[in-house]
Amino acid sequence: MKQICWSMVNHRSQGFTKEKLKKGSLLTRSLVSAYKEKMKELSMLSLICSCFYPEPRNMNIYKYDDMEVKQINKRASGQAFELILKPPSPVSEAPRTLASPKKKELSLEEIQKKLEAAEERRKSQEAQVLKHLAEKREHEREVLQKALEENNNFSKMAEEKLILKMEQIKENREANLAALIERLQEKERHAAEAR
Repeated sequence: MKQICWSMVNHRSQGFTKEKLKKGSLLTRSLVSAYKEKMKELSMLSLICSCFYPEPRNMNIYKYDDMEVKQINKRASGQAFELILKPPSPVSEAPRTLASPKKKELSLEEIQKKLEAAEERRKSQEAQVLKHLAEKREHEREVLQKALEENNNFSKMAEEKLILKMEQIKENREANLAALIERLQEKERHAAEAR
């Protein structure tokens, strides 16, 4: 880009005007097309900066203390970069690993206490499991007992209802028989009077 800016300045300084350049030679046309291509590639800020700074600058590589960033293919859809990390210098300290705390030597008494505590925990857990199982069995027994009681109550109630119904049917039948006998006797009396 800088070369294009300087070449245009050189043409003007040699006495060429803009009109002559437009009408002019094949060199000028290629210069203008190259200028247009560069304009498409660079932003306006890059274009202005390239005209102000005479020495060429490589904008594709950025260097930092411990890494280097290289610009790869610049496209209309986006940009791609390559990140290069420098190897660690031998002077730099190696990363420190956290040391695990040192185990102290246990005495026979401490080991015995730990074993006793573990045995107590195991017994406590067993007792809790047994207690839980006993509660579960008790609950199951209560549920079964309640179901049996409800079944017995239902059977008793059904039997009582059946007995009441049978008694009602018996009473109704006796009443119907008594009414029928009464009507028959009435008919006989009426027939006897009519003779």
